[in-house]
Amino acid sequence: MTITIDINPDAVWEDGSPITWEDFECTWQAALNTPGSIVTGGPDKIISVEPGDSDKQVIVGLSEVYAPYKQLFSGPVGSIIKKAAVADCNDVSADFGTELSISGRPYKIESWSDSQLILVANESYWGDDKPLADEIVMSPYEDQETEIAALLSGDVDFIYPQFTDTLSASFEGQQGVEPGIEVGTDFEGFYFQSNEGPFADPVFRQAFAMSIDRDAVLAQIYQPIYEAAGLEATLLQCGPIVPGPYCSDSFADNAYDPAGAEALLTENGWEKDGSGMWAKDGQAPEIRWMINTGNLRRENTQAFLIPLFQQAGFNVVPANGTAEEVFQQRLPAMDYDLAMYISTVAPDPQYLTNSFTCAQIPSEENNFQGQNQTGWCNEEASAMLEESDVTVDETARAELITGALDLMAQDWAMLPLVQYPRSGFWRTEKLAGPVAQDTINYQAFDNIQAWEDVDGDGRIVIGAEQWPACLNPVTECANSSWYQWTTAHKVLPFVWDTTSDQTFELSDLVTGEPVVETAG
Repeated sequence: MTITIDINPDAVWEDGSPITWEDFECTWQAALNTPGSIVTGGPDKIISVEPGDSDKQVIVGLSEVYAPYKQLFSGPVGSIIKKAAVADCNDVSADFGTELSISGRPYKIESWSDSQLILVANESYWGDDKPLADEIVMSPYEDQETEIAALLSGDVDFIYPQFTDTLSASFEGQQGVEPGIEVGTDFEGFYFQSNEGPFADPVFRQAFAMSIDRDAVLAQIYQPIYEAAGLEATLLQCGPIVPGPYCSDSFADNAYDPAGAEALLTENGWEKDGSGMWAKDGQAPEIRWMINTGNLRRENTQAFLIPLFQQAGFNVVPANGTAEEVFQQRLPAMDYDLAMYISTVAPDPQYLTNSFTCAQIPSEENNFQGQNQTGWCNEEASAMLEESDVTVDETARAELITGALDLMAQDWAMLPLVQYPRSGFWRTEKLAGPVAQDTINYQAFDNIQAWEDVDGDGRIVIGAEQWPACLNPVTECANSSWYQWTTAHKVLPFVWDTTSDQTFELSDLVTGEPVVETAG
């Protein structure tokens, strides 16, 4: 398979140098070869990146047909990097620590620190969507309460918080605060780290999962949130994906069954010890439940379930950390047993291959590359997901993906919870324009160049709930959704952008739809 991409002849980097085929080649090499690269699935299908008729034409050769080819030079790790900005395209792990000076978008980074990121207009930007505001400031807040207070006081113009049942109430009676609340491709779930530790035992993992009453979690934790949003809360049964052509309710039969869990453990040599915990060979495993501190919904879930786990004979302990620790350090290192988090995914289901196949488990053997951070390995499911990537027929592809999700359910590899709403709130006396357009876009608030600075102070201030530890678009820093939203999507060019309709659309980087050709 070959893909011929014609780069916009006007496309240049922030310093006026042209964006060429060599930048595409460097991006491919960096994703494929950098130690600790979080996404190698996709780039590993590429066998060549070469110039065509000029430096402004890229010919990408692949070893086989690749259905999700639009993700190769789109996010999360398909954001194109500048070859001249790195010493070695095959290892960019030491680059972009505290600086990311390159840009092929309307804005560029002027400065970044632990306390704020400042974007300013990219004077060299060639596209039609020139920025309306001269400056965008993004500032992190330690907790949502402080973030809300910052919006109410006018310290920030816009916030993009994970929706809670208290958010709407916080803004009741407040003049000039506009909300945008929708559901999209975000989903929350329980994830069992099955590479090592207690959940590497499939019997123990299944019994533990059978001891989780998801209906009770829905009623206790999510129902108030959805009611506040004016939405109906229902359990997600697809697995790690939202309803659509790839959902067949694979997890509908993975129900709460404490009696069945007890029988399963007893039949397999487990018995309760003197403290009432399930033990085997005299050992009662401790289960480390990891969430990011400050997330009240997840903290409430721990407070609700941990006593119930203890009563059921499972020694679950909180093992929490900051968002930076959880998403950029411990998840990539698989340093947890049980995790609860929201996944934010691009429109194509190819992310399942990167996130749940055996080859994508980070290890010393593969230079700690890959994004399978649960460590789940089912060879049959891996083969189906890998085959889905090279299957163009949509019906056949959907059958492969739902088949793999069925196997995931049979293995009790995770438990899906809900399709989670996204929300944005802004002050109308400070901000105008299509602010709500990208609320549920994978590339969240991606159209900031079209936002209007109404109060005339020359800047738009955005409050951030999480903050990246570094600016590297290839390594573990890119594992954070907030890194993508604040940094990569704002300055690094893509061939395809995503939309709120969960589709791909061409960016200004190219002159037209790339030509895709297959042999045979």
